[in-house]
Amino acid sequence: MVHMNSFSGFYKKTIPERLEILKAERGLTEEEAKVLLDSGALDLETADHMVENVIGVEHLPLGVAPGFLINGKEYIVPMCIEEPSVIAAAAKGAKLAAKSGGFTAEADEPIMTGQVQIMGVELNALDKFNANKEEIAAAAKELCSGMEQYGGGFRSCEAHTLDTKRGKMLIAIFYVDVRDAMGANTLNTLLEKIAPLLEEKIGGKARLRILSNLAMRRKARAKCTWKKEIIGEDAIEAILDAYELAANDIYRCCTHNKGIMNGVDAVALATGNDWRAVEASAHAFAAMDGYKPLNRFYKDGNGDLVGEIELPLTVGTVGGAINTNPIAKISLKMLGIKSAQELSMVMAAVGLAQNFAALRALGTEGIQRGHMKLHAANLAVTAGARGEEIEMVSKKLSEEGKYSVDAATEILQKIRGG
Repeated sequence: MVHMNSFSGFYKKTIPERLEILKAERGLTEEEAKVLLDSGALDLETADHMVENVIGVEHLPLGVAPGFLINGKEYIVPMCIEEPSVIAAAAKGAKLAAKSGGFTAEADEPIMTGQVQIMGVELNALDKFNANKEEIAAAAKELCSGMEQYGGGFRSCEAHTLDTKRGKMLIAIFYVDVRDAMGANTLNTLLEKIAPLLEEKIGGKARLRILSNLAMRRKARAKCTWKKEIIGEDAIEAILDAYELAANDIYRCCTHNKGIMNGVDAVALATGNDWRAVEASAHAFAAMDGYKPLNRFYKDGNGDLVGEIELPLTVGTVGGAINTNPIAKISLKMLGIKSAQELSMVMAAVGLAQNFAALRALGTEGIQRGHMKLHAANLAVTAGARGEEIEMVSKKLSEEGKYSVDAATEILQKIRGG
């Protein structure tokens, strides 16, 4: 049970104080707290085995957005991002959502899609596939048998043909339940091993054997009703006006969806997931029937604001960088989730909360007011401020409404000159 009162004024506390709260609320050990404070959590030897040509490791701020109430369960959500105000917006959206009853969320079974491209096929290639479908399916099931002990494994296969400038091709599609893994390695191994059988039964030459990041059978959904008594009727109208622009203008829609992905990507990065795959899948999904918002807002019969989101999320809690990055493991521990499906539900709720908070700010006081105040600290550091100087410089920048490195440098010089 999370005691959310412990997170009251969390943003005002020092880093050690925040870590003490996380120790108490999520059982972080002293060693884990030290890892979070250590800029070298991902040691060079490990990094050198993860990617090529390693010369060091990159670091981004890791924060938490407390107060997410999803399906009656309270979450502390880790977010890794360099952009000011994203975590604050997610936390604000979650706080207002919790006062209205929180989010409801659900997720599909974690079924990933893989494709084998067969070139140089004859006109009856699809008939050949269908005639041998049972044998192909049996072989695929055997190749995925290792997943069955976890409740996953091969689910089905199908095919279609395409007439292209390069000639006729057959695309064989395989669906596999990958359970708590993202699934890329599982799918790609299956596709490469099944390709020779496809060539034998269908003819032609197998070319691409690769998963698709557009996981239409692996979507997550979240919903929340923000009460008008809590957020105000004017805010509801402002959010609906802002949403309507995104629904009808692609230039706004692109930025609208980017705002959603600010939250989704930050959680993906914190938990060691492939945020590029998440991005590609989300935007491809948004563009399937003309580029549209990933979420929608509307008023219910009581005049309250209802927000809904649906998007494919290919994320895991095991495998890949999750197994090698200690920060990812700690982030998942702080979340307290039990499956990849649960993680995807949390991410969907975060994306919805992020967009709600952004539209609320955009439609009322404007986005820059809070954003630039948070950005002021970055400018102070860039100007060379250290320790207490950072707060002094950022406060002066906010008071004067001047947000630039030159202004920060001038203020810092005056402070140091007495």
